[in-house]
Amino acid sequence: MEKAKKQEIIKSFGRNDKDTGSTEVQIALLTERINHLTEHLKANPQDNHSRRGLIKLVGQRKGLLTYLENEDIEKYRELKKALNIR
Repeated sequence: MEKAKKQEIIKSFGRNDKDTGSTEVQIALLTERINHLTEHLKANPQDNHSRRGLIKLVGQRKGLLTYLENEDIEKYRELKKALNIR
């Protein structure tokens, strides 16, 4: 992921410009990586090493989403809507 794209995501989902560790930012960054890997796998369907990495990222994001849902349901709903996550 490009540095500019990462900074843009941090700025839009973080609580301030330096906030890289909040749950919302982590989920947004994971979503960007997941989308990128999904596109890669469409072009390279036999790349099983990347597929395994994608599955790990999805599991990590799911854990963070579950945590956020238990902590603050409103932020959870807003984030899912903003990132277009089912």
